[in-house]
Amino acid sequence: MKFMLSCAAAVAALVLTPQALAQAAPVAAASADASLYHDLGGQAGLTRLVDRFWDDLKADARMAPFFVNVNPTPFKQRLAEQLCEVSGGPCTYGGADMKTAHSGIDVTRADFNALVEVLQRSMDAQGIAFRVQNRLLARLAPMHRDVVNVR
Repeated sequence: MKFMLSCAAAVAALVLTPQALAQAAPVAAASADASLYHDLGGQAGLTRLVDRFWDDLKADARMAPFFVNVNPTPFKQRLAEQLCEVSGGPCTYGGADMKTAHSGIDVTRADFNALVEVLQRSMDAQGIAFRVQNRLLARLAPMHRDVVNVR
């Protein structure tokens, strides 16, 4: 349960606020190893995942309100770049740190849990192996402490 909450928080850091994606800080990959990037399908795989994830977010009643006024093109581009970097791919992603990007936005653990459920459904639909999903979520997890601001 603790791992799931951490994973949820990390993923929410990426997605709950579109403004955060426009200004998110670079996130160093857990290692220089690009095997996760390759296991996710490289840039093409990440693009497919982000496209599916966007559709799933918009279809989820819990997540859709966060994205009502979001332009999907830059949102998806930035998210793909950030996931690329986090997974050890060749991308560089820069901008505001997660704490700054999420200041003034109420982000709860329930929001994180819902977001992780949506991301996991998206990854399942893309045929991404469970162990690969866990590796990605583990790399995203450290961001949660800078995002959750409603305890």
